[in-house]
Amino acid sequence: MAGTNQPYHASSKPSKPFTTNIYISLKKTNLYTLALVLFLCAFSYLFGIWRHGGSLTLNKITTAASTIKNFVPVPCDHSKPTVTTTSEGKRLDFATHHNADDLDVTSTSEVKTYPSCNVNFSEYTPCEDAKRSLKFNRHQLIYRERHCPKKDEKLKCRIPAPYGYKNPFTWPASRDFAWYNNVPHKHLTVEKAVQNWIRTEGDRFRFPGGGTMFPNGADAYIDDIGRLVNLKDGSIRTAIDTGCGVASWGAYLLSRNILTMSFAPRDTHEAQVQFALERGVPALIGIMASKRLPYPSRAFDMAHCSRCLIPWAEFGGQYLIEVDRILRPGGYWILSGPPINWRKHWKGWERTKDDLNDEQTKIETVANSLCWKKLVEKGDIAIWQKPVNHVNCKVNRKITENPPFCPAQDPDKAWYTNMEICLTNLPEVSHNRDIAGGALPKWPERLNAVPPRISRGTLEGITAENFQKDIALWNRRVSFYKAGNNQLGQTGRYRNILDMNAYLGGFAAALTNDPLWVMNVVPVHAKVNTLGVIYERGLIGTYQDWCEAMSTYPRTYDLIHADSVFTLYDGRCEMEDVLLEMDRILRPEGSIIFRDDVDVLVKIKKITDGLNWDGQIVDHEDGPHQREKLLFAVKSYWTAPADQN
Repeated sequence: MAGTNQPYHASSKPSKPFTTNIYISLKKTNLYTLALVLFLCAFSYLFGIWRHGGSLTLNKITTAASTIKNFVPVPCDHSKPTVTTTSEGKRLDFATHHNADDLDVTSTSEVKTYPSCNVNFSEYTPCEDAKRSLKFNRHQLIYRERHCPKKDEKLKCRIPAPYGYKNPFTWPASRDFAWYNNVPHKHLTVEKAVQNWIRTEGDRFRFPGGGTMFPNGADAYIDDIGRLVNLKDGSIRTAIDTGCGVASWGAYLLSRNILTMSFAPRDTHEAQVQFALERGVPALIGIMASKRLPYPSRAFDMAHCSRCLIPWAEFGGQYLIEVDRILRPGGYWILSGPPINWRKHWKGWERTKDDLNDEQTKIETVANSLCWKKLVEKGDIAIWQKPVNHVNCKVNRKITENPPFCPAQDPDKAWYTNMEICLTNLPEVSHNRDIAGGALPKWPERLNAVPPRISRGTLEGITAENFQKDIALWNRRVSFYKAGNNQLGQTGRYRNILDMNAYLGGFAAALTNDPLWVMNVVPVHAKVNTLGVIYERGLIGTYQDWCEAMSTYPRTYDLIHADSVFTLYDGRCEMEDVLLEMDRILRPEGSIIFRDDVDVLVKIKKITDGLNWDGQIVDHEDGPHQREKLLFAVKSYWTAPADQN
C-alpha cells in the first residue's frame, strides 16, 4: 500500500491499523506489569513485618487514627503566647526536641549541673571583692574601684541565699521594712543608731527615713530642698545620690516622681547598698576614685551629697568636674554636711573653724571655675546650678582657663574611662539663652517625646520615626509578656527589674505606670550608645560589659529581661558565665524573659536546666514562623542549709 512506503518524520502520524495494533499490545503489557508491581509491594511489606516480629492488626490502625485525632491545631490569633497542649491537657516538652546546628548531638541528653557555692559567698560581689581589692593602689581609693576576677578565677557555682530568706516586702511597705534574714547585718543599727538610719524590730529591719544630715527624716529634708528648688513641676526627674547610705533620700523622692540613682562603695558601712536594694530603691555599688562614673554626659537633673565624705576640692577638683559632666545643663548640685554651715557644727564634726572654712572656700573656687552659679545657702543646705550653655562661660574664662576645656573626646564614654581634669564641652548653641543639647519637656511628657539626641541626628541610624515605632513595638511586646507571665501584671509581684540590653528604653517605658523601676543597661558592645537617650526620656540606667559581673549584690532583681544579649555576646565570653551572673543577681523565685534566636535559646535552656530553673520556650508574638522565640524561666527557691548559716 502506498501509505506504508512513506518516509518518517517527527510530525508524521502512523496509519490507523498500525495505531490500533500497538494500543492493544501496550494495554496487555501494562496490565501484566501493574499486577507484578502490586505483588512485589505486598510481598515486601509482609516480609518486612515478618522480619521485625510484628503483625498488622486493627489495633495499630486504630492507634494511628487516634494520633491524628489528638493533634492540636495552632490558633491564628498571635496576640497571646501559644502554650501548646494535647487534648489531655499535658504541656508539650520544649526541652529536648530542637538542637542547634553546632551542638554535639551525641551529648544533648547530658545536662551539666552547677553545685551550690559555700555560704561564705552569699553576699559575693565578684568585681568588688575585699580580698582582691587589697592588691591595688590605695591612692584616690583606686583599690575600691571595679577589679574583676580573671577567667580562671570565676566561680562555677550558684550563690546561695542565707537560710530563712523570704521574698521582700512589697512596695511601698518595703521602703520602711526589710527581713532580717535577707540581710543579716546589725552593724549599721549600732553605728547609725543616733542618726535614725535603721533599726531592728524582731525578725525585720525598720528604716525610719533618717540620715546623718536629716535627723527629722528624709521627707522633711526633701521638703526643705523643695522650698529652694521646684521639685513638683516635673522639670526634675532624674537624680543621683553620691554616697547614698541606705538610700532614704532616693526612696522618699519616688513619691515625688523623681527617679534617683543611688550609689556607695562596698566599705566599712556594711551592706548599705544591699539594704537600699532590699527596700526596692535603685542603687549600685560605686565610688568616685579615678574612673568616670558609668553614666553618659548630661544625664541627671539633680546631684546630691549629704555628708558623703567625697573630697570635692582635692585632686584638681576632678570629682566636681565629673559631676559637671553627668549633670544636665541647668541642673542642680546639692551639698549638705561638712563644710556647709560649719559655724554651727564645727565642734560636733571635731574639726577646726579654719579647716572647714578653707574646705568650703576651695569648693566655691572649683564651682566658680566650672561656671556654676551658687543659688542659695540656707541652714545645712547649699545649692549650685550648672549653666544652660557655655556661651558666657567661654567668654569669662578666656583669661583664667583652669580647668581647661577638654579637647575633642566622647563625653558619653564612661566604662573604665579615666577622669580628666578638664571641663566637658556642652553642645554649641546659637543664642546665650538656648539650652545646650536641646530642651526637655517636663515629666511625664518627656517619656514619649522624641529625645533631643535623636531629633538632632546625633545617633547614627536612629530617627524620630524609629523612636515612635519602638514605643509601639514595646507596648505590644510588654502586653504579650503579661499574657505569658500573668504575674508581671500583678501589682507588687516585681519591684526591681533589670533590662540587660535596653536600646532606647522601650521595655522600661512600657512599664512606667506600674509600681516598679527598671535598671536600663546599655552594653558597652552595643552598636550605638543609646544610654543618653534613656536618660533624656526620664529613665535611669548604666553601662555594663556582660563578660564581667555587675556592680551589685546577689539577689538584687525580681525580674530580668534579656533581649538578644547572647547573640550580641556570641564569641566574646562563655554563655554559662553570663547565666551564672544572672543567677547571682536574681532573687529566689525571680523570673527571666529571654528573647533571642531559637538556636541560641536551646543552648540557654540546656544551661538553665543545670541551674535548676524552670523554663519553657514559646513562640514569638508574631507567630511560630519567626526564628526569634521567647524563653520564660523562673529561678527555684533554695537557700543555704540551716547548719551553714
